[in-house]
Amino acid sequence: MRTFLRALGFLLLCAAAPLASAHAFPTHSSPEVGATLTQPPAAVKVWFDGELEPVFSTLIVKNAAGQPVGTGKGQVGNKNHALLETALPAHLAPGKYLVYWSVIAHDGHHTEGHFAFTLK
Repeated sequence: MRTFLRALGFLLLCAAAPLASAHAFPTHSSPEVGATLTQPPAAVKVWFDGELEPVFSTLIVKNAAGQPVGTGKGQVGNKNHALLETALPAHLAPGKYLVYWSVIAHDGHHTEGHFAFTLK
């Protein structure tokens, strides 16, 4: 009986514990996914639903020819560890741009994806 009560208590404790997030997924971005812009953005920013590991998270912007146009591989925000951002040059040519992100959440899970925006 004592073993049963301990097992029941353990199960109740597990059920009451908060669930850990399994992955970090984007919640929104600037520019928005699929946006058509008339002015070049100063940066690309992607916000996630969980904190990211800065060393293992990247954000790269490429032009239609597949050449990187951003400054580096992006960085996690200093004050907001759920933000991944990279600066862009002041003068981007009109065209389609692809944003590639790859992140490791604090729990160690990897997610990646991409989206496009167009500059007219």
